[in-house]
Amino acid sequence: MSVRLDGKSALITGSARGIGRAFAEAYAGEGATVAIADINLEAAQKTAAEIGGKHYAVKLDVTDIASIEAAVKTVETTTGGLDILINNAALFDLAPIVEITRASYDKLFSVNVAGTLFMLQAAARSMIARGKGGRIINMASQAGRRGEALVGVYCATKAAVISLTQSAGLDLIKHRINVNAIAPGVVDGEHWDHVDSLFAKYENRPKGEKKRLVGEAVPYGRMGTAHDLTGMAVFLASSEAEYIVAQTYNVDGGQWMS
Repeated sequence: MSVRLDGKSALITGSARGIGRAFAEAYAGEGATVAIADINLEAAQKTAAEIGGKHYAVKLDVTDIASIEAAVKTVETTTGGLDILINNAALFDLAPIVEITRASYDKLFSVNVAGTLFMLQAAARSMIARGKGGRIINMASQAGRRGEALVGVYCATKAAVISLTQSAGLDLIKHRINVNAIAPGVVDGEHWDHVDSLFAKYENRPKGEKKRLVGEAVPYGRMGTAHDLTGMAVFLASSEAEYIVAQTYNVDGGQWMS
């Protein structure tokens, strides 16, 4: 059986759990060596051990340039170079416009936008120096496609990720570095438990109701799972996506059409 990422070296940010972990497992199954990069090193080490094989943990804080550079250096030292980056690390918050705090704004933009940009930059520099091209996949969101009344800052960060993907894709393809993005819809899991609790607070709902309602509203008929996203993540990292540049793909059960 052929494996689509055989011999490739990947770094996935925020991959100790959730969607990032699902990506790491899928990449491992396709033959890649994966750096499980996370701000929680102990959790990353546990995930790497559970996935097994040659995969390894890397301490990474995407708000810290020195930490970003050190993580990329670790990948270079461990595997000889970086082939694939998934910018997965992100934070969520929710509030009416009149209640948004500067602290919340700064935190979300620091991780979701600056973290994506400077992680992408460090990966691109490494790939350019190596001269073998590469793949960079940013995690956007359906929230980046349109605003939502209570989700102004998060929506703005994900719209910025889509725009950065376009700009970086156009700039880096001359180095044979393909930059694209995935825009999930509503994905069940630990993240959405947190989202549901915030909606319960601001919309005066019982816990679990918002989650149920958004799942019912998906044309496919349910919320997504982390594993619903792995096929696109593998495809965009593979040779099959060689001619795809600066695109953002919706993987959302039919919620957004573009």
